[in-house]
Amino acid sequence: MIRVEMQKWGQSLGDLRRLALQAEHPRTRERFLALSLIADGTHNATSWADHFGRQDETVLKWLHTYNTQGPEALTYRRTGGPTPFLRPTRPGNSSRPSPPPSRSSTACPATAGP
Repeated sequence: MIRVEMQKWGQSLGDLRRLALQAEHPRTRERFLALSLIADGTHNATSWADHFGRQDETVLKWLHTYNTQGPEALTYRRTGGPTPFLRPTRPGNSSRPSPPPSRSSTACPATAGP
């Protein structure tokens, strides 16, 4: 069974748990949650993958990456796809206002007034 080499990177189980709770991106938090639960003996990579709906190979890759490259290597970085061409100024809003809805000339008889 592969072990989490925390001491190699000067980390403790508490450090892994803190990163699992406080890391900026959800994918980073998930990776450190897996490591912390594997390190404390609650799960091994296979049982964690089964329990949380991940492939065994994915969790083993996180473990190997951490052991060989350290905690920074598990930080999520966007790597795929082109940058969006247009970005809204605020999430969910475009830079131009939407036109007001038009009134239909034919009203629904059920909702039309007297």
